[in-house]
Amino acid sequence: MSLEPERQTLNPPILAPSLLAGDHGALAESAAAVSRLGLKWLHLDMMDGHFVPNLSFGPETLAALRRHGSTLFFDTHLMLSEPHLFVDAFAKAGASRITIHIEPAFDHAAAFRAIRAHGCRAGIALNPGTPAAAIEPFLGEVDLVLVMTVQPGFGGQSFREDMLPKIAQVDRWRSERGLDLRIEVDGGIEHDTAALCRSRGADTFVAGTSFFAAKDKAAFAAGFAAL
Repeated sequence: MSLEPERQTLNPPILAPSLLAGDHGALAESAAAVSRLGLKWLHLDMMDGHFVPNLSFGPETLAALRRHGSTLFFDTHLMLSEPHLFVDAFAKAGASRITIHIEPAFDHAAAFRAIRAHGCRAGIALNPGTPAAAIEPFLGEVDLVLVMTVQPGFGGQSFREDMLPKIAQVDRWRSERGLDLRIEVDGGIEHDTAALCRSRGADTFVAGTSFFAAKDKAAFAAGFAAL
C-alpha cells in the first residue's frame, strides 16, 4: 500500500480505542488503561443483533463506566435498527457523542435534533456498501462522519482500501463548504492503514484489536499522535 502525497487536514489526529476489543470481564479497567495513556476518547460500539449480526453493550454499560469514574469522551456508535428510540437512554447514561447510521429508515434529522437537545454531539455513519452521497444532505447537522472501513459487526477484520475514495470525498465536501466536522474511520485501523486514511482527510481513528493487543500501548498511541 502506498501513500498519496502528504496533505493537510483541518483537525489534529485523535485516537479512540474501541472498548469492544477490551476485556469484557473488566471493562472499567480497560477504560482506565486508555485514560492512563493520556488519551481522551473511548469508542463504544452498540450492536443489537439486527442491524449487525452481533450483540455488545447497552446504556447501562456507559452508566457503569461513569459510576467507576471515567471522564473520557464517550464516542458512542449506535449500530442499531432503530437508533432514534435509544437516543435518550444513551444520552442520559453518559454518551458524549451519539453517532447513528444512515442505512436504517427513520427520521434522521429529528434524531440529530434529539441528540443535540441532550447536549451531546452528533455523528453520522455509513457502511462500506453505502455511497458517500447518502449522507451528503446531513453534513450540516453533524460534527463527525464515520466511514466504516470494514463491514460492521465484528472486531478484527481487515481494512478495506477501497474505502479511501469515500473518505476523500467527505474531506472534499468539508473543505468546499467550510464544515466544522471530523472524519472518523473504524475497521482494521493500525499505524499503516491510519496513515492511508490520514492522507485522504481522516483525523479520528478507532482502533480496537490493534490497540488492546499492542504490547506497548504508549508507543502505539504515540504513533497516532504523529500522523
